[in-house]
Amino acid sequence: MVFKRVASVIATCGLMACAATNPSSGSAAHEKFSFGLWGDMPYKKAGDDSKLPAVLNSINQSEIAFSIYDGDIKDGSSQCTDVVYTDALKMFGSMKQPVVYVPGDNEWTDCHRLNNGGMDPLERLAHIRRVMFPTSQSLGQRQIPLEHQGQPGEKFVENTRFHHGGVVFVGINMPGSNNNLVLNTKECEKKSVRKAAQCDAANAEYLERDSANVSWLEASFAQAKAQNAVGLVLVVQGDPGFDLPETEDMDESAAPGVSGYRHFMSRLVQQTEQFKGQVLMVHGDTHFFKLDKPLYSPAKVLPNFTRLETFGSPVLNWVRVTVDPTSNEVFQIHPVMVEQSPK
Repeated sequence: MVFKRVASVIATCGLMACAATNPSSGSAAHEKFSFGLWGDMPYKKAGDDSKLPAVLNSINQSEIAFSIYDGDIKDGSSQCTDVVYTDALKMFGSMKQPVVYVPGDNEWTDCHRLNNGGMDPLERLAHIRRVMFPTSQSLGQRQIPLEHQGQPGEKFVENTRFHHGGVVFVGINMPGSNNNLVLNTKECEKKSVRKAAQCDAANAEYLERDSANVSWLEASFAQAKAQNAVGLVLVVQGDPGFDLPETEDMDESAAPGVSGYRHFMSRLVQQTEQFKGQVLMVHGDTHFFKLDKPLYSPAKVLPNFTRLETFGSPVLNWVRVTVDPTSNEVFQIHPVMVEQSPK
């Protein structure tokens, strides 16, 4: 079985994250405001349905301007049926403040798995684009306008951008499972119904979307610079490999399992280096709250870049971020631990 070559067009890069910034909508650039971050929930196999209401109530009762959900509306071993997306829309519709949705791997990239129903990931991605982005507005009971890279129902509509309080917020479809890049025959067919033609189609999709993602990233930084934004928040779902061990024999950025992120991350590094404001990259995927400065290396950090990983199933909490444009750090991170009612 032969796969089309993709390695030649993937630039090797250091691990880094990208963010986008924009001026405020409805709040003065010098005023503090807060927003929420959550994702990777609910997972039925972990019994999350009984825990989810407390999280939703906690977010609804908070004084945040909006929240951003960083993907995975289902667990990775359940079927990708239409009801999954309908239920997610109901969940987002229960939120009092605007919600911006960023797709995760469990709802499209991984749908080829046998335990996911052996469905076509590209068809599921098309379904997400039609169903999860019904208008140009955000989700939630109160909505805000979003800028989209694509037209409604079409390619890249899921890549979004908006401005608030002197910060540009960018959502990009860069999910787990190596960003939908298939490396070899074994990976193509493992626990899957896929054949070579489908994996070639996946790699073609990866290349096209990766190029579009980089364009959206660079345009977002250009906006942030033009508007003298104090910060840029980039939200994706996939963990690009920040926590892989870096040893004498292996550069973590060169690991095969994260090769699908190299091109994007290299551009993110370049853009962050040229940006005077703070960059906050947010992702989910691996379900453990983490806050650090992982670039360039453990011994040398990129001062204006911060990584934030959100909570995920089975630990259902969320993160509140306070933006203070007068602070050098700009972003103040507060994990919100949600008390669950005793059973």
